[in-house]
Amino acid sequence: MKSITTSFSPQLYALHANPDAIVVVVDVLRATSAICTAMHHGVERMIPVASLEEAFNYKKKGYLVAAERDAVKQDGVDFGNSPFHFMSPELEGKTIAISTTNGTQAIQAAKDAKHIVIGSFLNLNSLATWLEAQEKEVVILCAGWKNRFNLEDSLFAGALANALIKNGAFETSCDSTIAMGHLFQLASHDLYAFLENSSHRKRLKNLNLEKDIRYCLQYSIMDTIPVVENGSIVRLKVHQKLSLNNA
Repeated sequence: MKSITTSFSPQLYALHANPDAIVVVVDVLRATSAICTAMHHGVERMIPVASLEEAFNYKKKGYLVAAERDAVKQDGVDFGNSPFHFMSPELEGKTIAISTTNGTQAIQAAKDAKHIVIGSFLNLNSLATWLEAQEKEVVILCAGWKNRFNLEDSLFAGALANALIKNGAFETSCDSTIAMGHLFQLASHDLYAFLENSSHRKRLKNLNLEKDIRYCLQYSIMDTIPVVENGSIVRLKVHQKLSLNNA
């Protein structure tokens, strides 16, 4: 039986790191939802960078750049991290460098892992089906909020773990995974309402981004699975067996 563990934040990742596991990075509101959306709408490649300085260096080199801090798009770049920024047909085939408050920090934390995939509620079913076909254990890495626990990413961990365990190929003795599986069962009928008092939902609401919240909390509306390959994020076909190596 393959195991699932959950890290509630990048700072805790070292406690869960498994060099041969598939790391699923999730930042529901909004980085990984935006990345999945961009790939689904034809963006060819995204380059995750941790710092704004790196992002602006890519801008100087002529790249399209997405960058936000504290949910606010940064001056001088092309996009923030709203999924709606990445739906234009004009972005098909493009490369975009991206830096976010939490999501790209989580990708950076897992950079030494051999296999990194990008998860969201938007691609939940396809991701679970694909993971079942791999001969690998799974570490779910929640981006959280500035290395703190957050509710939406942890609920995703519960949703993904429940889906994998239900089909019999995975098991867990990780208490954080077990707890989030139970919590997701309570929340699953209405994630939007369950998250009403959560910190990041309030933060985004104060920025008039309710539309983004509702979009990001949709279940399985796409089959796109972004993966990190040689430092860039690209699309993986759902039927494709794991053949990537970041080492």
